[in-house]
Amino acid sequence: MAETITTAPTAGESIAGIGKLISALRLERGITQEQFAVKLGTTQSAVARIERGEQNLSTEMLSKISEALNRDIVQVSNGALNIKVEGNSKLHGDIVTKTSKNGAMGLLAASLLNKNKTILKNVPKIEEVSRMIEVFTSIGISVKWVGNDLEIKPPQKFDLKNLDKRAAARTRSIIMLIGPLIHSFKKFKLPQPGGCKLGSRTVKPHLYALEKLGVTIETKETHYEISAPELHPAEVVLYESGDTVTENAIIAAAGIPGTTVIKYASANYMGQEVCFYLQKCGVKIEGIGTTTIIVHGVKDIDVPVTYYLSEDPIDAMFFLATAIVTKSSITIKRAPIDFLELELLKLEKMGFKYKLSKKYKALNGETNLVDIKTLPSKLTALEEKIECRPYPGLNMDNLPFFAIIATQAEGTTLIHDWPYEKRAIHIKDIDKLNANTTLVDPHRLYITGITKLKAAEVVCPPALRPAAILLIGMLAAEGTSTLRNIYSINRGYEDLVGRLNSLGAKITILREF
Repeated sequence: MAETITTAPTAGESIAGIGKLISALRLERGITQEQFAVKLGTTQSAVARIERGEQNLSTEMLSKISEALNRDIVQVSNGALNIKVEGNSKLHGDIVTKTSKNGAMGLLAASLLNKNKTILKNVPKIEEVSRMIEVFTSIGISVKWVGNDLEIKPPQKFDLKNLDKRAAARTRSIIMLIGPLIHSFKKFKLPQPGGCKLGSRTVKPHLYALEKLGVTIETKETHYEISAPELHPAEVVLYESGDTVTENAIIAAAGIPGTTVIKYASANYMGQEVCFYLQKCGVKIEGIGTTTIIVHGVKDIDVPVTYYLSEDPIDAMFFLATAIVTKSSITIKRAPIDFLELELLKLEKMGFKYKLSKKYKALNGETNLVDIKTLPSKLTALEEKIECRPYPGLNMDNLPFFAIIATQAEGTTLIHDWPYEKRAIHIKDIDKLNANTTLVDPHRLYITGITKLKAAEVVCPPALRPAAILLIGMLAAEGTSTLRNIYSINRGYEDLVGRLNSLGAKITILREF
């Protein structure tokens, strides 16, 4: 599936903005104006006018441009990209686990500490990464795609006055820029983050952690005001064992000479990725993979670094859930087993049958991978509730997959999604596919199976994982479903439609210019 540029200008924005976007995408792909003109069946001078914003564009021409660049240039109808899903198909074959969205976002933030060039290998081309790249380029950072790799080179001085607020507002990861930017500014502002709508996601844990290092964060209506007059190492007790706050604290501490101890840290995969990268930058870090991280910070980092992103356990879990719900036998290659062991154990106790290959290392030389072969299985609901915890507990992003799996397990499953006030409500959207759920409160949901899922037309909720399980349900449902406005899915999954179709799914992209 072609990626969707959902920062593409809406009808109310200028033709100049559209032209600028087209020019940037053409250059990103290494296509000359002359070559582009041939693809569009027009002249080079017409292409030049389009990119200068001097040419009105018909929907037919916009469609041609989208095809030539393999990206949607306009938002679809009301800002949505829709798909049609023919359900009740058995999947087969192999799928390779993609690299991690969450890992990529932490590494992008950490790369700003390095005054030299960073090459991040195998970066997922997803909406969340695109939004952060737009933020980076708007403040003067050189970012270049070379195939699936990103070359990043910070400027002598960041230009925060021109920060792309629209792109920043569409990613929660913007908050992780506090960690690196405190080393370049005594005072600065950042827009409040967006991303998934999952209820109250306070900045206080970041504030409490970073204030120990000499940082003050004031929350305003639309932005944060950050001041860091004098940074110093410290012992930091995290207010909660969150992933982004752990990464923010590690990145901040890495640029402060001396020893910082971070307690009650998240030991999850994305924080480990940040640590592995910073080690390549010359920062000594102890306790990686534990809840106490010791960072020996350095004043300046100026070293060329190439780092390979590791594979995404949430991507692997998506395909595990898809195989289970569709009763399919597929092989999921390069799955990061250390971050899936508990999920597999719970599934095994539900009756899921699978085979694992021997462990082997990821390209980063650190992460353990396996290949997982799934087998059609008869499932029974667990007597115990299924809940998420900070690593090494069941991954918070993997919990929603158990909801759609529970529709195919005999008995009643209790899903307890304690961290988020609204995600259980979004998960309940699977009722539109004939699931049998009972919402107890904003955190708890009973799901009774076995349910025969049925096709429906559904609008994606504004949350990544609840949207993804709707797609999984549609793959198993009888009939043809329509899933509307899949931006929330594209935030975290690269080429998901194409990958599913390669396994035998029947999904069609609907374009409604």
